[in-house]
Amino acid sequence: TRAAILAAMGAEASRTAPPTGRRVRVVRARQTARVSGPAELHLEEGGAVRVEGALPPDLPFGYHELRPLDGGPAVRLIVSPDRCHLPPRLRTWGWAVQLYAARSAGSWGIGDLADLRRLAEWSARELGAGLLLVNPLQASNPVTPQEASPYYPSSRRYRNPLYLRIEDVPGAAEARLGLARLAAAGRALNEVRRIDRDAIFRLKMEALDGLWSRFGGDPAFDRYRAAEGEPLAEFATFCALAERCGPNWRRWPAEYRRPDAPGVPRFRAEHAERLEFHRWLQWLLDAQLARASGELAVMHDLPIGVDPGGADAWAWQDVLTIDVTVGAPPDRFNTQGQDWALPPFVPHRLAAAGYEPFVQTIRAALRHAGGLRIDHVMGLFRLFWIPKGMRPAEGAFVRYPADDLLGIVALESHRAGAMIVGEDLGTVEKGVRERLASHGILSYRVLWFEENPPSRFPELALGAVTTHDLPTVAGLWTGADLRNQRDVGLHPNEEGTRGVRARLRALTGLPDDAPTEEVIERTYRLLGQAPSAILTATLEDACAVDERPNMPGTFTEWPNWALALPMALETLERQLLPHAIAAALRRPTGS
Repeated sequence: TRAAILAAMGAEASRTAPPTGRRVRVVRARQTARVSGPAELHLEEGGAVRVEGALPPDLPFGYHELRPLDGGPAVRLIVSPDRCHLPPRLRTWGWAVQLYAARSAGSWGIGDLADLRRLAEWSARELGAGLLLVNPLQASNPVTPQEASPYYPSSRRYRNPLYLRIEDVPGAAEARLGLARLAAAGRALNEVRRIDRDAIFRLKMEALDGLWSRFGGDPAFDRYRAAEGEPLAEFATFCALAERCGPNWRRWPAEYRRPDAPGVPRFRAEHAERLEFHRWLQWLLDAQLARASGELAVMHDLPIGVDPGGADAWAWQDVLTIDVTVGAPPDRFNTQGQDWALPPFVPHRLAAAGYEPFVQTIRAALRHAGGLRIDHVMGLFRLFWIPKGMRPAEGAFVRYPADDLLGIVALESHRAGAMIVGEDLGTVEKGVRERLASHGILSYRVLWFEENPPSRFPELALGAVTTHDLPTVAGLWTGADLRNQRDVGLHPNEEGTRGVRARLRALTGLPDDAPTEEVIERTYRLLGQAPSAILTATLEDACAVDERPNMPGTFTEWPNWALALPMALETLERQLLPHAIAAALRRPTGS
């Protein structure tokens, strides 16, 4: 295992560790930091200062460049705050939303950014919510079949056009009659609860192609394109190539297999119009997301990795390794371990790149965001690598430069004015939660996992009853979740599940035959006693749904990430249960 991991890093098996290749330093503001010789420090906002011996203690936060006067290599100097942004006396609540599932009468078979805006307005104005926690909205590959899992994106820097509300695209009003057929077909998909992403993709792309052909330009688009620069051009290039050559760059002709391959400039020139189309899609998504985020803080969700054949892996293939995947070691919940089929950053290569891929990833996730949930936040400290051809039980942990990565997260958090939540469920190394707390990163506490009642949850935390990978309240209480697991051939931990249900019965004080909606309301009253800074409730629980959004360990056996809520948002807004949950969780925001 060790030899395979070192080989994947590009190191010889005889070495204990690969060379760092470091050309970057991350320091905290007011920290005493030495420099080896006289140098000129070029500040991000302009200007330069001469330094010798020690860095000035009052350096501004940002990405600066230290240029030794002896002609040595320049060093990227990242100056970060001590802690992430966190509003004082924060106490609020909000919905945890699988946006694809939250459809309205105007949706084309999938919840979109206009639905997010509607949900935000209702939640803020009528229910007193302070935020919405949404599933990852990042881009999938621009071909069919469309990837269902939001945690397997092609890119973590750009977003998925399936979330566009077509009627809100500039020019759609004038083209209304031409869109009528597509809109009718899209809305007909709302009649079926299972989301057909391929059908939605075809309808929306036909509509968008038509609207693009009528687009006469916009100064706002020009500004967005200029601000995004080469990263957007690279992403658009990948999308156009994927449409012609397939979604997996590893199977493309050699002349396109790298961003700097000889055929890529020629392809860009020959397909400039298509590249502009994909840039335009991202501008539309950016504008619609900004509008959706205007009423209420939106907390986004950052997946732990990307599709190894997708856009970010193509762009950053020299910083990633595709000879291993990341996952989790065996534990009492998954006795075989887990393989998530995601390629990791190689730590020393990431440092040699000045951490730029990580910076771009965090910054993109925080765009128009009031917060960010970092999935598997333990990955900032160490990741479990599984060499190709080996089982998860044969993997090993690889260390990451946690202090540097936490510093970058803190810097981008301050720039965005957004709070950070670390999903610290599963195998958590000793001391990690304490270090996260010292950086102002909220823990993630889930009732199903906690031995203590919510009243004893920590203050610096996001408290929840369940997650997208765990049973809903209805699924647990009625036994439907266990039946669903058996039906798809899983071997659930029945004793453990019954133990969680028994604990819920004891905490709520309800009898076994209590109505499901009463159990849900009482459960959220319990959660409302938590002193945690943020509390969330799932829309699945607000609808008394007994299916969980994702069933770990299944592929086609369960409709993972493909079940819409059983009612439209217009109907949900009139139900008693979401109002009861809101009353149970509502607190002054304190911010």
